[in-house]
Order: sequence, then C-alpha cells, then structure tokens
Amino acid sequence: MLVIRAEGPNFSLGGEVREWPGKDLNWFRTFVAEINSSYRAIEALRVPTVAVVQGLAFGGGFELALSCDFVVAATDTVFRCVEVTTAMLPIAGAIQRLVERVGRGRASRFAMLGEAIPGAMAAELGIATHVAEPDALERVAAELITRLADGPTLSYAATRTLLKTWSSGGVNGADATMLDICMGLFNTEDATRGFVNTAKAFDADEEPAEMVFSGK
Repeated sequence: MLVIRAEGPNFSLGGEVREWPGKDLNWFRTFVAEINSSYRAIEALRVPTVAVVQGLAFGGGFELALSCDFVVAATDTVFRCVEVTTAMLPIAGAIQRLVERVGRGRASRFAMLGEAIPGAMAAELGIATHVAEPDALERVAAELITRLADGPTLSYAATRTLLKTWSSGGVNGADATMLDICMGLFNTEDATRGFVNTAKAFDADEEPAEMVFSGK
C-alpha cells in the first residue's frame, strides 16, 4: 500500500512557480512530462493508494491526490485548481480526472474559474472518498489504512486493473477484460477462505464476518 501525506499544515501548494519565470519551453515540456510520468506511475501500482489531505491542496498537490484511489480529507481542507490564475491549465491530469469524478460541467467550473472546493464539498462530489473533522483525520485515515492492509490484496490489484481499463475503454472495455482479470483470483488462498467464511454466514442467515487476508 502507498500512503501519501504531508508533515506540515498543508498537503501541497503544487509546483514551485517562483522558479519558472525565465525558463525555456523545452525545460517546461520536460518538467510537465516528468510530473505526469510520476503521477501515472502511482496510478499504475498494483496496491491501494491513499492520500491523507489536510490544509491546502492546490494545483499539482490537488492532482497528486487525484492520482490516488482513496482521498481522506479534513472538512477544512481546500482543494483548488489554481493554474488559471497564471493563465495556464492543470498540467498533471486534474481536468480529465475531475471529469471522471464529478462530470464535465463541474470540471469546467473548477478548472476555468479556479473555485475552491472545501473538504466537505469534495466528499459530497466524490472527489474525496472519506472526510473527517480536522482532529479526527488521523484516526479515520488509520482505520482505512488498517482495513486495506488486512484486506485481500490480490483482489485489490484486480479491481484497480478493471477500474483503469474502464477509464480508458469504458464499460465495453472493462467487460471485455473482466474474465482475464478475475479468473486468477478464484483458486487463491484468500478467495478459498473467503468463500468458506461467507458460506457459513449464509447458512446461519448472518452477514459474513470481517476477515484478515494474507494476500495469497
């Protein structure tokens, strides 16, 4: 599992624009390519990724959070596409990933107008997957991280693959690859134990109990 968090009061203010004036176009192109390569590498991982966000998450910091599966945000967190204030646009994937999460209309609004998105609103819109009061952020994040760490990691990897397939190929693309993605799970130790656990629960007319999986 990958957990991304900041030690200071803010998650990230994004790119160090104070260093940009005077740079040439080739430098900027290389910089943008490297940032995108780094963020896409996070998305390509086969383990769950969690961004724990407090304070300000602006520009590239916002895009870094959007590269993760789970975004745990404090209610007073502020997400913002600030690039429009410099006559630029989000260069590390925010627009297309916001469209995926909140739709084209809202993505246009946030990217073109640079409107702030409070943590509570981010949760309502589906940008943040979890939200907590500032003093409870670490507890909520720790509970999620523990749950993921104890979960069926092979299943998580397959789920991430299917989600990425949907992102690039839509429902038809995901349907076409479903068999190839899921068949490898059937005979794993985790699935075998999970089937037995669920079967016993169904026999007793109960919900399946939580399990700790081994990742095998």
